[in-house]
Amino acid sequence: MEHQVKDTFHRPLRDLRISVIDRCNFRCSYCMPADIFGDDYPFMPESELLSFDEIFSLAQSFTTLGVKKIRITGGEPLLRKNLSHLIDRLSSLEGIHDIGLTTNGVFLVKQAKQLKQAGLHRVNVSLDAIEESIFQSMNGRNMKPRAVLNGIDAALDAGLQVKVNMVVQRGVNDGQILPMAEYCKDKGITLRFIEYMDVGQTNGWNFSDVVTKKEIYDQLTEIAPLIPVEKAYFGEVANRYRYSDSDVETGFISSVSDTFCSSCTRARISADGKLYTCLFAEHGHDLRSLLREGASEEQVEQYLTSIWNHRSDRYSEERTEETVRNRKKIEMSYIGG
Repeated sequence: MEHQVKDTFHRPLRDLRISVIDRCNFRCSYCMPADIFGDDYPFMPESELLSFDEIFSLAQSFTTLGVKKIRITGGEPLLRKNLSHLIDRLSSLEGIHDIGLTTNGVFLVKQAKQLKQAGLHRVNVSLDAIEESIFQSMNGRNMKPRAVLNGIDAALDAGLQVKVNMVVQRGVNDGQILPMAEYCKDKGITLRFIEYMDVGQTNGWNFSDVVTKKEIYDQLTEIAPLIPVEKAYFGEVANRYRYSDSDVETGFISSVSDTFCSSCTRARISADGKLYTCLFAEHGHDLRSLLREGASEEQVEQYLTSIWNHRSDRYSEERTEETVRNRKKIEMSYIGG
């Protein structure tokens, strides 16, 4: 039986993000910079990762607390072997209405069809520039945008819903806002612009590097006027708009200039089984040990309920230069986006 839990600000638990691996084939500077995550970086051995049985067990417990949506993240989740097997199992959970995946898109060419058949509904593909030299510089592996665009095409051909995420950094790829918008509009794909955030400790974030929602919005009106679209559900992060001359949408995730903590319904599980109640959290709660020590379903659910009932996170609303400088936040590559 489902019982809806709420935190100290009466925010329900609706969305669960599960990281399945901490490795990635890219080295994007805002997430996994190559000078930190080099060839000798000690990524997790397989024994430390949650098994598919453990992930399924936790997901099952979360559904009893009100979770309706699951998103698989990483690292790059498509590096996890046999991921479609996990998707197939998660799709059988009663109460789960949506299963999504966040990916850099490169491996979708080979896996999109299989993922769709397993029960995946949608993919969010990260693409920060469409100009080759800029994208190659940003991804740290000289990967050409065509590899990602081919993955997007494969996902569309497989029948998956596709959204593209673009993290915008001033002086890095802000000149790509209009080229990216025009490409996605022509393809009929929703493009979501993400304000550059101070996740983790290694990306050298500064307020001056943020291109705000308003700045991006003003540029997009050169393509066509934007019409606001109502949020589809409580806790939806993106501010959505539709181009006035089409049905194609665009959106903004503006954690810096226009925070959304008050309606955040997301919990995150890292690849090694720690539960985080905020993207900017300092510490997690060890679920893997709980499972491997033989805790019953009831004990797990009681523990999760207690964690969420005591949740009081609202980092983006409290962000200051001091918190940016001194708070030791978990890395995005570890916790997932």
